[in-house]
Amino acid sequence: MPGRLIRIEVSPQDVMASRFAISPLIETLHALWLLSGNQEAGVLRPWAERMREPYRRLLRRGPGMAALAALFRRGSYNADFIAPPPTGVNVAIEDELAAMRATPLAQARDEIARNLSGRPPPSPEVMATLERPDVVELFAEALEAGWEEIVAPDWPRFRAILERDVVQRAGRLATYGWGGALDDLNPRVRWRTDGVSGHIEVRMEHPGEDETRGLDGRGMLFLPTVIGSGVGVYLEDAWPYALCYPARGIAVDPGRGDGLARLIGRTRALILDSMPATTSQLAALLELSVGGTGDHIAALRGAGLITGTRVGRAVLYHRTALGDALLGPSADQPFSAPAMRPRMKNRPSST
Repeated sequence: MPGRLIRIEVSPQDVMASRFAISPLIETLHALWLLSGNQEAGVLRPWAERMREPYRRLLRRGPGMAALAALFRRGSYNADFIAPPPTGVNVAIEDELAAMRATPLAQARDEIARNLSGRPPPSPEVMATLERPDVVELFAEALEAGWEEIVAPDWPRFRAILERDVVQRAGRLATYGWGGALDDLNPRVRWRTDGVSGHIEVRMEHPGEDETRGLDGRGMLFLPTVIGSGVGVYLEDAWPYALCYPARGIAVDPGRGDGLARLIGRTRALILDSMPATTSQLAALLELSVGGTGDHIAALRGAGLITGTRVGRAVLYHRTALGDALLGPSADQPFSAPAMRPRMKNRPSST
């Protein structure tokens, strides 16, 4: 597999120091990357086609969106201030935008210059926007509009996918260590160990010099994404070392589970395949009412296919061994992509 190899050395302390985060701002940035033509849509093509006209309207609204898109670079440096590192799984877009707006102009100018280095200059109109003294605010307004018009309408489902991934991945990291958390994360990510020490290998898509870094007890920041493509590694001083990766449940295999759907109903098959998750996450993920979701959960639980564990004020549901066996040998790979399925819109709970 071609491309640059990044080797990240870890210590036993790094497991405890690692954390997961969800970023509405980064998801918005990924959406704009996709709609600007800098990323293949893949299984998100129907969603992208639906959002192309809102994106075109944003381009016509003001100069900030076009100037922002001019900075998008694959396999190279992108200005850090545009998307500050998220602080947790419950960060609000307003807080992320406030952190971005606090960027000093001198820092923004330095990062924009580095972002543009080594590539053909943008158009004079875009360059004039990038040199404006209010460029940080222009970018913030463009990202805020992108959030409101493009990402926010689907955020409940996107967030449910991301939360479900965090629960599953963090549990595996805590229980089984690095190998359990990373082995099925992405084909470009591998855990290597000699039984005493170990390291994470990330094979990037683009060529470049191989390098080795150490976490040194600081842990890794894991960022699942619904809209982002492939794996991204953040190794800049402005960030903690971070790994951005596609969340589980995006890849689509429409035929998987059809036999189970005929047996217990498609909605219950989808719920069983979407574990682990809470009732509210499942309702958002599958676009069902909370009450209808609860009825399906009760039926699955009564049949011994799922079990629940209280986590704070919510109950997190997992498949039992019987549920795994009924779902089949590929239970770790959801057979339907919630962000891509036709909207279900509160179907009756008897389905």
